[in-house]
This record gives sequence, C-alpha cells and structure tokens, in this order.
Amino acid sequence: MSSTHPQMKWLWISLLVVVLDQATKLIAESLLTPHQAVNLLPFFDWYLTYNTGAAFSFLANAGGWQRWLFTAIAIVISVVIVQWIRKLPPEETMTAFSLSLILGGAIGNLIDRVYLGHVIDYIQVWLGNYPWPAFNIADAAISVGAALLILSSFAGIGNTSTE
Repeated sequence: MSSTHPQMKWLWISLLVVVLDQATKLIAESLLTPHQAVNLLPFFDWYLTYNTGAAFSFLANAGGWQRWLFTAIAIVISVVIVQWIRKLPPEETMTAFSLSLILGGAIGNLIDRVYLGHVIDYIQVWLGNYPWPAFNIADAAISVGAALLILSSFAGIGNTSTE
C-alpha cells in the first residue's frame, strides 16, 4: 500500500493522537471533579468539563440534535482527509503530517461524541485574567495540524520527500 500511496504511512500519527487523546481523557475523568479547577501554573489548570457543542462550545445548548450533526461532519471530514492524504505526492510530507494530526483529533473527539454524547475537555489555559475555552489533546492536534497546514501551504515549508 505505501508504494502506491506513500503518504498513507503518516496515518500512524493519527493513531497516536487518538490513543493519547483517549488515554488522557480516561485519566482526567478518573482524577478530576467536573468544573473544579486544579491549578498547576498561573496560566494553566486541569479543568474537567463536557462539551456537547463544537469548537468554543458552539451549539452546546441546541437540544441534542447537534451531536449527530457534528458526528456526521466529523465522519465526512475524516473520509475526505484520508482520501486527500492518499492522493498526496511523496514530496508533500508536511501536508500529510498536518492532515494526519487533524484526522487523529477529529477521530478522538468523534469517539467521545458517539459513545458519550459530548466531548471530554480538561485543559484550561489562561490569557491573563481570561480563561481560554477548555480543550483536550484532540483539539490541540487539530489546531496544530491546521496551523501547520496553513503555514506549509503559504511557504511550502517541509514539503520534501523522506524517501
């Protein structure tokens, strides 16, 4: 498979993100009390919360239908990303890496949404006196992957063959 579709080898990154995401969510749920911050640094807390919406709790109070909308969107996006990675030329390594991060994050949150009806968030970062919305490893992977994808598309950064 990798000789026909060389960029598929990057999907191990997606698997790693899913495993880390799900493991840390299990740990957070076993050690933390919902909505009670555990301060680690002046700008960083562990803060267990549940998000029934999308990014920044978008549509969190929509009544439940959003669970299936976001599930369907995540499935479609995941299929599109796998096909995109599959069709990438060998020299587009940063694109494949970025998309693999996004895919892993999408699947990590998809698992929560399907099985629990919400996404488990537990990382709280403060910007001065203002809390950034709580997030998780999957969210971080999506954000980093999207940033790298944007940067690499503008600058052509990291799109060189590893073979």
